[in-house]
Amino acid sequence: MSAADHPERAPTASDVASRCRDAEFVRLVATPDGDALAATGLLATALAERDVAFQTSVTRWPTADSEADLTVTLGAPGGDVALTGASVAPVVYDAATELDADPDATLALAGVVAAGEGPGDHADLLDRTGLDRSPGVAGPTDDVADTLAHTTLAHASFSGSPEDAAQALAGVDREGRTLASALALSVLESGGRHAADAVERVLNPYTLDGTGPFTTLAGYADVLDATARQRPGTGVALALGYGVHDAALDAWRQHARAVHGTVRDATVARHDGLVVAGVTTDDGTDESESPSTGPCLGAVARLVRDYRSPEPVVLAHRGGTAAVAAVDEGVETLAAEAANAVGGEARTRPTHGVGTPACAYVRTDESEMDAVVAALRRALQ
Repeated sequence: MSAADHPERAPTASDVASRCRDAEFVRLVATPDGDALAATGLLATALAERDVAFQTSVTRWPTADSEADLTVTLGAPGGDVALTGASVAPVVYDAATELDADPDATLALAGVVAAGEGPGDHADLLDRTGLDRSPGVAGPTDDVADTLAHTTLAHASFSGSPEDAAQALAGVDREGRTLASALALSVLESGGRHAADAVERVLNPYTLDGTGPFTTLAGYADVLDATARQRPGTGVALALGYGVHDAALDAWRQHARAVHGTVRDATVARHDGLVVAGVTTDDGTDESESPSTGPCLGAVARLVRDYRSPEPVVLAHRGGTAAVAAVDEGVETLAAEAANAVGGEARTRPTHGVGTPACAYVRTDESEMDAVVAALRRALQ
């Protein structure tokens, strides 16, 4: 199996709209991230308005389906139409517009943020939403302790614990700039090489002010990303606009507890240019089956890179799956070389995880993981 995916020509919004316009049954396959999930909601809603039957699924490793007239993969190759760019939600937004729908610009912009791009990179969407930035910390709720404990945009000593977050806030003015400063100082205590830059993603957020289901745009993106990984059925329902607000927040909190606990408990080994984080659970399941560790592997790699690692590349692994996160290195090439060395498979999005640089995944036999690490070390030399 090929170790890396190289799309030939990126489909345009017109390509997507044209194929969907002629179909009677469309299968939508999204990768488990907030951008692909947002795109799924946008396209599914447009199809529903045209009375086109559709089926949705969320998986990192899609397979062919001969029953659908058209398969659209969002974030991965393999579909009759495959969208694999840095952010697929804006393309789908434009496709939905061409299908005479009235797509949700706020949802599309949340997908942009989930993909790691700035809202300002899509000025047309930002203008449609009319959103402005405010001092403070990005989160989906007005409860500051809840936000600080459960955001996966940052990692601090209190992450994963609302009680610890509330204690850290004791005596702190809840004014936006003061909260932003308090969080920035807290994450810098981790000593991560990239923490100062990474924490900027959670500060001075775009506020939704009733134009979306959550408090801030980045908070919306964080919930989309968490539900895509933790409870994809709830995530799809959220992206479709169903009333699953509370269930989505529950999934966000569950995901955050798993992510932050795993970041703390991971066995970390440092090499030249690389940190390897071994992830374990007590449930005896492999990465694809674990209800907690499996879905959070990419987020673990991202947060270890940003808030624990002294090196620019992190590999987090469990079972036969590894997530590779990097700041400046080309993770597509790194993952491809590692996968090729063991006959495995690699999958990369140009950006991945809420507001972050690229992340790649490698899938192989569990017994080959040491060889994957060795190949990655060679590639970094």
